[in-house]
Amino acid sequence: MTGLDRRPAAATDETLPRGPLAGFAAGSLGMGVWVTVPGLLLLYFLTDVLAVGPWLAGLALLLPKIADVLLHPWVGHRADVEQTRRGDRRRLLLLGCALPVAFAALFAVPGGLTGAPAAAWVAVFFIAGNLLFAAYQVPYLSTPADLRIGYHERTRLMAFRMVVLTLGILVSGLLAPLLTGGDAATRDGYQRMGVVLAVGMLAAMLVGVAGIARLRGSAPVSTASGHGGWRALRTALRDRQFRWLVAAYLAMSTTTHLVLAGVPYYAEYELRAPGLTTVLVAAFVAPALLVTPAWLVVARRVGKQRALLGAQGAFAIGSLVLAVGRPAGLPVLVAAVAVLGVAFAGMQLLPFSMLPDVIRAASNAGSTGAGTYTGVWTATEATGAALGPYAYALCLTVGGFVASTAGESPVQPDAALAAVRYGFGLLPAVAMLAALLLQRRYTLDATARAAS
Repeated sequence: MTGLDRRPAAATDETLPRGPLAGFAAGSLGMGVWVTVPGLLLLYFLTDVLAVGPWLAGLALLLPKIADVLLHPWVGHRADVEQTRRGDRRRLLLLGCALPVAFAALFAVPGGLTGAPAAAWVAVFFIAGNLLFAAYQVPYLSTPADLRIGYHERTRLMAFRMVVLTLGILVSGLLAPLLTGGDAATRDGYQRMGVVLAVGMLAAMLVGVAGIARLRGSAPVSTASGHGGWRALRTALRDRQFRWLVAAYLAMSTTTHLVLAGVPYYAEYELRAPGLTTVLVAAFVAPALLVTPAWLVVARRVGKQRALLGAQGAFAIGSLVLAVGRPAGLPVLVAAVAVLGVAFAGMQLLPFSMLPDVIRAASNAGSTGAGTYTGVWTATEATGAALGPYAYALCLTVGGFVASTAGESPVQPDAALAAVRYGFGLLPAVAMLAALLLQRRYTLDATARAAS
């Protein structure tokens, strides 16, 4: 089949070798640094190191997220153009490998800059970094749809990616604060951290590019080409299965980012032990390293859709336990966060492996544009990452939460303490229930499974 052949290609029962799979997954190690460190340290870096006012610091981080939503579908279109013209998306991937430069620059603010000029520096390089991240992420996540592999093999491919991504999140989340100097973090410490982690990012992302090339050489590759641009975007948005999957994923992404934003507040004001923040984060993220293979087995036995509905239900139940707060007891609450972590692993693996199922179905119906579909998907992920923390902040505002500077300990009104607890427990349960109801409208899974 040539690059000009527009006939959709049937999936095969090809089993991908572990070497190329591991190489592909390594790319997520570098991506994990970008999705973790700015969210963990950038706000504090602005307010407590660069003397940027909180409102301006928040704006400097919000505007790049808005740009992110607009940029990802465009990058997806460019990825489809590359696939049509060249037969691969390699050039965009290599462009995305410049992300470590933007990451290092993000924390290398010139010594004379503070306040608004420093915020502008960070915002500019955050936008540049988001664009480069999209240039890598979109073609990277298009790979499962490009390969002519079956329903279960797409899940296996994304399982490798999920485990390595989780490892990247954990390692970078641990190393970044240490490299800045910990409690004695300095401007030079942040610059050093940016450079050290950037080197690791570059190495991992280049291995990922090589891994994708090896995957494309070890399995049949779809070379179908089709329309792009706004027409492809309209086609994706009119795809009923894609719309329901994206809507459910937006609710899931918003909910999980809401929970992550609420962890330090819940630890300090509900559990009255700020040091438990690390324990709760580990309980939420670490289970993915252990249970991702189990989710893979469950998806093989009952299908991705039913497995995902189970993960969403478990997340909602765990959240309701957290809404009870201290009366439930610390061990029960930590266990509830671990349940959220187990569910979170499923909600990361399964939707990402269902996306190529939707793209493959669209291709079989005569429509292509894996990059465009993926661009809309990653824009949805970015939207959830922005909406989650703001939803929790709104909850705190309604409760009358009293803001403070470092070293101050204002007395919080009872309504604010209730907002901390219910915003961390009840609100995520409601949002995840909405995700579950939206997910039930997705009906492609049985067909995709039968066709594998």
